[in-house]
Amino acid sequence: MSGSIFGKMFRISTFGESHGNALGVVVDGCPSNLSLSSEDIMQQMDRRKPGNASVATSRKEADRVEILSGMFEGKTTGAPIALVIKNTNQKSHDYSKIQNVYRPSHADYTFDMKYGIRDYRGGGRSSGRETVARVAAGAIAKKFLKDLGIEVMAYTRSIGPIYVEDHEIDLSAAYHNPVNIPNNQKASDALDYIRLIKENQDSVGGTVECLVTGLKAGIGETVFDKLDASLAYAIMSIGGVKAFEVGAGIKASTMLGSQYNDAFYNDNGKAAKRTNHSGGILGGMSDGTDILLKAHFKPTPSISQVQHTIDKNLNDITIEIKGRHDPVIVPRAVVVVESMAALTIADLLLCNLGANMDTIRSMY
Repeated sequence: MSGSIFGKMFRISTFGESHGNALGVVVDGCPSNLSLSSEDIMQQMDRRKPGNASVATSRKEADRVEILSGMFEGKTTGAPIALVIKNTNQKSHDYSKIQNVYRPSHADYTFDMKYGIRDYRGGGRSSGRETVARVAAGAIAKKFLKDLGIEVMAYTRSIGPIYVEDHEIDLSAAYHNPVNIPNNQKASDALDYIRLIKENQDSVGGTVECLVTGLKAGIGETVFDKLDASLAYAIMSIGGVKAFEVGAGIKASTMLGSQYNDAFYNDNGKAAKRTNHSGGILGGMSDGTDILLKAHFKPTPSISQVQHTIDKNLNDITIEIKGRHDPVIVPRAVVVVESMAALTIADLLLCNLGANMDTIRSMY
């Protein structure tokens, strides 16, 4: 199975299944002498865990990360960093009744068509549990970026009809409620809405917004490896993401050029913009202002309502999906979006080192 390797210079390779013994990742290309600890990684892993029982699966995993290589005396050595996360709370029998059934909006059917075999226990590689490896690797990328003064912060912008308007955003509130919404009142409204959806044996989608600050101008490649194209590739690789936007996003298609264009001005000797409809990216490269992106997630496909589907023999049947599932994946996906954005930027930063002869001279 290909498709489990991401990045060129800061490269990750993930492995493992939802109900296998473990999941893990090998991070290759991380520079040496970066201070890193298990606690740095666990801080991010804990953010991905189910929190409030009313908005998340009841599956509880410790998600303890074991660092197997690439570290010595609290610093990276430059060697590949291997991380392993053991599965400890699988209930594979919950899935025994669907081993010959194609669940609606899952990857069951496409896995069978491609490979002729599938791990029906929680979806195998297509499960959301696969993202633990991304978050573990993303923690390293974020530590690398933070050392350079670059911060990546994501939060829930909407859940179903509950949306935080621009003037309502309070970033200090984003990590202090179960749904990671940057507005405490909207968070309370979202929790009430999710409880109602759960009572109706249904699920709901939403939007994660991500802000990158401190990134200098000129990061990203023109043509095929644009910063926005690379971010889109990374974010769209997250299970459940169905749309991606940068800056004004789809709203840009309804604007006039005179409305959309970001006017430059001299801000005490530095280039600045009066608006940021471009989302901090011009010509596929960072322009030195904040990077702003959005990821739109579909509703969780595993719901307990009776649904129509087919089995392997193409018989029309009905199904009621059992097991432990999130009524909404958006709050837990916040740290995953952060991780993929951080991995993308870390990779492009390293790729950028050879872009300018002056930079090469200063190094060598």
